[in-house]
Amino acid sequence: MTTDTPARLLQLLSLLQTPREWPGGELAERLGVSRRTVRRDVDRLRELGYPVQATKGADGGYRLVAGKAMPPLVLDDEEAVAIAVGLRAGAGHAVEGVDEASVRAMAKLEQVLPARLRHRVSTLQAATTLLTSGDGPSIAPETLTALASTVAGRERLRFAYRDKDGSASHRLTEPHRLVSTGRRWYLVAYDLDRGDWRTFRVDRVSRPFSTGARFAPRELPAGSAAEYLRQSIHGHQETYAFDVRFAAPAELVGARIPAWAGTPEDDGAGGCVLRGTTGGPVEWLAVRLAMVGCEFTVRGPAELVERTRELAGRLSRATDGTPHETPGETPSGTLNGP
Repeated sequence: MTTDTPARLLQLLSLLQTPREWPGGELAERLGVSRRTVRRDVDRLRELGYPVQATKGADGGYRLVAGKAMPPLVLDDEEAVAIAVGLRAGAGHAVEGVDEASVRAMAKLEQVLPARLRHRVSTLQAATTLLTSGDGPSIAPETLTALASTVAGRERLRFAYRDKDGSASHRLTEPHRLVSTGRRWYLVAYDLDRGDWRTFRVDRVSRPFSTGARFAPRELPAGSAAEYLRQSIHGHQETYAFDVRFAAPAELVGARIPAWAGTPEDDGAGGCVLRGTTGGPVEWLAVRLAMVGCEFTVRGPAELVERTRELAGRLSRATDGTPHETPGETPSGTLNGP
């Protein structure tokens, strides 16, 4: 139970800024107080200028509505515009490092932006072109906001979807999580028409809208949404185990290698060993290993050894001007076979 009233008000405001309707009983349970205390705290927020709307009913739901004046002592106009533009730009281009927390923050901020500031954000967004490090498809920020809202509110979601072969369909889902891979955004959801879990590329989603119908969360057939997505992507691909030694400590390598590649372990000789199982193009793994930025030895499988040799040869020829060197050749001592 939160006995500090200012801290409790901030916690209540944080909950209300998630774009959904909160039953009074659920808010009371989250805050560890009575419903009567929730009503008093809502009145205090209103006195401070926060536009909290109440709906009648058994639970007496509450929602922080949009379109009103910016509540006092939160953000001034320039700060609000700067944050909104930054969040929309990052989410829209799926840059590496932008995750679901940024989308939730964007949804909360846009929920309380007054009309004059929403217009400024849209105008600046339309007039700006960003050069990003990601090469994934662009996504409308409004699409991510709509999906994030239904995930947070546990509300069923309808949308139009285009499969990889171009065929169109309409889906009714129970959204579970948004997952960013750095290049693309995916929605992990339970497809009610197909009676099974599915992953959807967000850049292929159009016209998303919430039905308003709540649902009880289902148990995901994996440890996390990220793990389920990984299994889904690699489920129809051949998988292989790899074994690589880096001439650097595990702590350094672990900070530079993607999480899906596994966790390196120190070998007691100043280096570390990375072993794991993955799917997808072998060439892509070779590139990611090279991007760690230290000497390494590929010990298996044979196909990864060969692809890494070819990559090393191409990079060498690109800088030494040798046009007809055998593709498999590489400087001695750099890469070893199994």
